[in-house]
Amino acid sequence: MLKMEGVCKSFGGLQALKQVSFEVEEGRIHGIIGPNGSGKTTMFNCITGMLPLTDGEIFFKDDKISEMAADKIANLGIRRTFQAGKLVPSLTVMENVMCGISHFGKADLLDTFFRLPFAKSKIENALEAEAMEILESIGMADSADRWAADLVWAERQFVQIVRAMVSKPKILLLDEPASGMGPKETEMVGELILKIKSMGITVLVVSHDMKMLMNVTDYVTVLNFGAKIFEGTPDAVQKDPLVLEAYLGAE
Repeated sequence: MLKMEGVCKSFGGLQALKQVSFEVEEGRIHGIIGPNGSGKTTMFNCITGMLPLTDGEIFFKDDKISEMAADKIANLGIRRTFQAGKLVPSLTVMENVMCGISHFGKADLLDTFFRLPFAKSKIENALEAEAMEILESIGMADSADRWAADLVWAERQFVQIVRAMVSKPKILLLDEPASGMGPKETEMVGELILKIKSMGITVLVVSHDMKMLMNVTDYVTVLNFGAKIFEGTPDAVQKDPLVLEAYLGAE
């Protein structure tokens, strides 16, 4: 579904990604691990068009996306979350979730023009119902009318994921979804990632939480200093000497 071929990204004299190549198969949960500064978030920024490549190519199905604008990449069905938990604090949870929906067409515009002032359009009601269904699935339906500014860190991360899910992406990129969470919340994130897979959405996830990642992923790619050093099943990754040295720490 997603293929990176010889991807390089430099910032002046710093090479953040060095000839990175890997493939994400459709219907899988593909994990990315590596120490801080290994290029994981830079890679996400390149895939989603937020940063131009220095060299290499990225493909999504039959489309070459490495030279596309970020909005066009998103419209192909590629969505992401951010490690920083980015929400609009002056909007409610539901309003933040609805911000993730971009598929409005001519019928939606006509519906907007010919409805009564201050009344919700049919498409808004339908999309809000979809958003509420996802919020209910993670136990946050009661928070739909809360202000985003009042959410604690874990709640902000969950709302980010729901906002990305409501657009029904083909592939979802999760950047450190369990960052700053305790064991219980981290377990909930793992359960949510498995639920996303069950919905037919392919997942590419970066996480510092080795236990959570190994419990949910089908395949893992390991980065160190911007280069791929290993990839394989979770069991194989945990036994590889280079991974133990670079990420887990060798004895």
